[in-house]
Amino acid sequence: MLLWIDDNTPLPPARLALGPDSDAPGLLAAGGSLNAHRLVEAYSQGIFPWFSTGQPVLWWSPDPRMVLPTAGFHLSHSLKKTLRRFVRTPGCTLRFDGDFEGVMRACAQTPRDGQAGTWIVDDMVQAYVQGHRAGFVHSVETLIDGQCAGGLYFVNLGRMVFGESMFAWRTDASKIALAGLVAACRARQVPLIDCQQNTAHLASFGAHEVPRSQFEAHLQATVHAPLVANWTYDAAAWESLLSPAEAG
Repeated sequence: MLLWIDDNTPLPPARLALGPDSDAPGLLAAGGSLNAHRLVEAYSQGIFPWFSTGQPVLWWSPDPRMVLPTAGFHLSHSLKKTLRRFVRTPGCTLRFDGDFEGVMRACAQTPRDGQAGTWIVDDMVQAYVQGHRAGFVHSVETLIDGQCAGGLYFVNLGRMVFGESMFAWRTDASKIALAGLVAACRARQVPLIDCQQNTAHLASFGAHEVPRSQFEAHLQATVHAPLVANWTYDAAAWESLLSPAEAG
């Protein structure tokens, strides 16, 4: 049975999410509204919103959970060459939080295999913009010739990062943004990026599934740490990512 909540109801524990034999594995609850406070409550418990136009807010906590250890980030030989060329090309750089809402809306406009529309609806955008203004939701932007060519956005609580969505208007622009986020995470002692659900694309970077119980234990050890105060492009962290030890 699906649990229904309102704005005054706390989110239920993730263990009550629908199981693998259901029509919607990982679906935990429905209802309520989206705002920055609710996002903090949800992400700190490993829960996230995901719904489409015309649906109530749907809250999810899949089991297993797809995660990317930042120390295990895999760079293929071709991507490594792309990153080296990018960092040495005038007009190409990474930027954090230059146009957060623009990144979200670009992600919403990006076609996805098997999806007729987008789950990044206006209510979702407004809630995450609130989170951005509150200082715990951020974007990474890949600039080519001084223009944003791709990027991603993410939630940060303590020393935990939750990746959300990516877009690319130029080849490999979203991959470059992901590499930049990994480099920044390493420099800030963030050991894990939540990827939510399994895809072959994420697996190619070294992401893998872990049991929800293991993921929740990691959250308890990281989300209550001091919030990362400054997300910026770090040239030293980027060079470390491209060091010979990181060869794909």
